[in-house]
Amino acid sequence: MDVEKYIASGILELYIAGILSDKENLEIANYAKEYPEIRKEIEAIEASILALSKKASPGYNYSFKSLMDKINGEVKVVSINEKRSTPLLSYVGWAASLLLAVGLFWMYQQNEDLKSNIQVVEKQNVDLEQQIADTDSSLEQTQDLLNTLRDKNISVTSLGGQAVSPTSYAKAYWNKENQKVFIDAKGLPEPPDGFVYQVWSLKLSPLTPTSMGLLQDFATDENKVFALSNPNDSEAFGITLEPAGGSESPNLEQLYTLGVVATS
Repeated sequence: MDVEKYIASGILELYIAGILSDKENLEIANYAKEYPEIRKEIEAIEASILALSKKASPGYNYSFKSLMDKINGEVKVVSINEKRSTPLLSYVGWAASLLLAVGLFWMYQQNEDLKSNIQVVEKQNVDLEQQIADTDSSLEQTQDLLNTLRDKNISVTSLGGQAVSPTSYAKAYWNKENQKVFIDAKGLPEPPDGFVYQVWSLKLSPLTPTSMGLLQDFATDENKVFALSNPNDSEAFGITLEPAGGSESPNLEQLYTLGVVATS
């Protein structure tokens, strides 16, 4: 007997469904005793039906017999050692219930997929709203900065590159009334790890430096414009490269830019 061909014929599924004749049921029961492969396939089909039903109704504790009893009412599930004599009507009911279980599982899966898609869309909407808010905030800040730089009380000082970095440059926009200086540091190279740019207000005679602050987060600042407080009577501005955290006095060997304030 070609066992694999026999299993592939589909007759075991009809045997499980109970629509074969008594003679055929008895024949398959005998084959199941003789061929372990056939018995194993019968058990696998029953297990598949039970697993599908559990997925469709997770809260119900099924056994294969209780499942078949639930589907067919008073129908007895015949073991492979007994004759099977389930009427055609019972098979139709079993098939309809199995289709219902498949349909319920499909609907459950579709519902889960829909929930997942809704969550993705909601997250995308939140991200988009945040991007819009960030853009609006950025535009507002840019407009405020432009208005500040265009103020008639602003004096502009160009800071040229020095020996350590001749190609560097910067600009200082100083509003004496507001005691603020905006440093446009676009012309400075990114500082190496562990170092930071420090801005100095200078009195020239004698040379007296006063720290105005650090250009923090230089690498991540897109426009490279920094607002600093300057209550000093500045005659010049300089920018040096200092260890992280800044220094009490400037390292003139690391003086990157220097510019003298124009006298009115």
